[in-house]
Amino acid sequence: MAQLKSGVVLAAILVTGLALNAEAQWPSDCATATTAAPAGSSPVLYNLPDGHGSPLTQARVNGGIVDATITLTLLDNGCLPIANFAAADMWLQKSVAAGTGNFESCIGGTIADANTDDAGITRWTNPLRAGGWSTSRTLVVIAGSPLISNDGLVLRHNSADINGDRVVDLMDIPLFAADFGTTAFRSDLKFDGVVNISDIPVMASGIGAVCP
Repeated sequence: MAQLKSGVVLAAILVTGLALNAEAQWPSDCATATTAAPAGSSPVLYNLPDGHGSPLTQARVNGGIVDATITLTLLDNGCLPIANFAAADMWLQKSVAAGTGNFESCIGGTIADANTDDAGITRWTNPLRAGGWSTSRTLVVIAGSPLISNDGLVLRHNSADINGDRVVDLMDIPLFAADFGTTAFRSDLKFDGVVNISDIPVMASGIGAVCP
C-alpha cells in the first residue's frame, strides 16, 4: 500500500512538473502567426453564431474573395516546436481597441482547426461561431496570452448578428434598416462598399442563427 501511495504521489509531481514546464514556455516571442491574405489587403470575414458563415478561405475584399487562412507556428522560448498543443487552448479574438466593434464569439467558437503538428503548426480555415462586428486587428491567443511577436492580424469581421448578442433575430433588423443606403461597415455583409439590396439575402439567410 505504501508503494502504491508513493507511486501516486510521484505521478502527481511529474504531472504538475509537466504543467509548470508548459506554462513556463509560454508566452514566447519565437511563435508567429500569419494570414494568407495578400499583403496590403484588409479582408473581412462574415460570421454567424451557428458556424454557417464564411470559412477563412472565402474572406472578402471590396466585393471579391480572398484566402485569409491563419497559420500559427507555435515555438517555445528556445524557438523549438511545441507539438500536439491543444486546439482548445488557441483561439482568435478582436483587439481591445475602443470603438472598433462588438465582436463576440460563442464558447469555443474561434479555436484552431486542430492541435499543433510535429512542427508546432496549426491553422484556422473553418467558419467561426461568432457574431457582431470588428474593424480592429484579430489577435491570436495562446493559453490566455496574445502573441507577442505582432500586434494582431489584419482581419475584420461582420455578421447578420449586428448587435453582437450571439443570435440573429428581430433585434438586428432595425440596425440593418438604419444602415441601408450607407457605407456602414457592420451591415455591409457582402462587403462591396455600400449597404444595399445585395446585402438583404445575406441578412435574411442568417435569421435564426444562434450559438450551439
